[in-house]
Amino acid sequence: MTPARWLLAIVSFAAAIGVSLYIVVTSWPPADHPVSVSVAAHGVLLGIALLELGARGAKVRLSAASLRIPMTFGVALRASAGGDFGAAITPARTGAEPARFLIMTEAGMTSAHIILVIYAELFLEMISLAIVAIAMFFTFRDAGGIITGMASLVAMYAAFVLGTGALGFVLARRGMKDAPPRLLARLGVHGTRWQKFRSVLEQLRRGIEGMKDMRFGVAGVALLVSIVHILLRLAILPIIVYSFGVHVPAAPLILWPIALTYGSVVVAVPAGGGFIEVAFKETLGHAIPASIFGASLIWWRFYTFYLYIILGGIAAGGTVLRALRPDDDDEETVQDSGPDLAVQHDPAR
Repeated sequence: MTPARWLLAIVSFAAAIGVSLYIVVTSWPPADHPVSVSVAAHGVLLGIALLELGARGAKVRLSAASLRIPMTFGVALRASAGGDFGAAITPARTGAEPARFLIMTEAGMTSAHIILVIYAELFLEMISLAIVAIAMFFTFRDAGGIITGMASLVAMYAAFVLGTGALGFVLARRGMKDAPPRLLARLGVHGTRWQKFRSVLEQLRRGIEGMKDMRFGVAGVALLVSIVHILLRLAILPIIVYSFGVHVPAAPLILWPIALTYGSVVVAVPAGGGFIEVAFKETLGHAIPASIFGASLIWWRFYTFYLYIILGGIAAGGTVLRALRPDDDDEETVQDSGPDLAVQHDPAR
């Protein structure tokens, strides 16, 4: 992280917190007294958040097992928490995969194995999200536009995962020359950046090819765990709202968080810069009573975002920051490391 990126992260977090406070203050009815979530509800919410993180760790561990790649649950859990931390402090969550990659690397895994695990985990996430979306469609048939928006989001997410993999596979199969294509060169992708780009594409190609040897029984268990982790995260907002003893339709409390959680990937600033809070207000402002809206927003963001930053910082903060450190190596260093990278990417190892 360069000083400029740290400044961007600090400003973005400040904006997100400031927007939250503004929404709480402006949406609070003048005649109502402040409300708070009970201690018992906090205990349930904390337990669900920890179970959700554990489920994601189990999904990564099982994804590795399905590909016959050795990995401990502890490494998978630290990679998941560290990915949350890296995603939170970088624009468009771009720090998630570098953070997870370095954590797995320091655990002794090869680059080829790491790429296999990460791509398999993303693929399972896409399938599980589609299954949850279909289930929600049949459960909340009268939700109207909410269902349509969620279905569109799932389609875009699937297109991103599959499209990225297909593009990388095709490019890598066609071969990478020493000089970048003219279009990429005009965009500034040359020299050291081009060497890194070639390396990533080669890793991606090997990762996709390696999935043909997946053990589908173990992958099926990983898929079930992935569905569980999505459902656990979706349970956070209903638990917060219903802990106040109010009657609110379940559909918006369950469906809109799917869109807000996965839609945040397109936000180009760390922590969303207040975008998530504004979107929460626009989509759920009419569904959640004004007297509990502010508390619902604050605690939903805490148990679905800020808590994971804290846990990720504790579990792997130093490792993540090393993953995000700017690389100022010169061309010679990159070229000298080429044979080592080639050995690491060999799937026969």
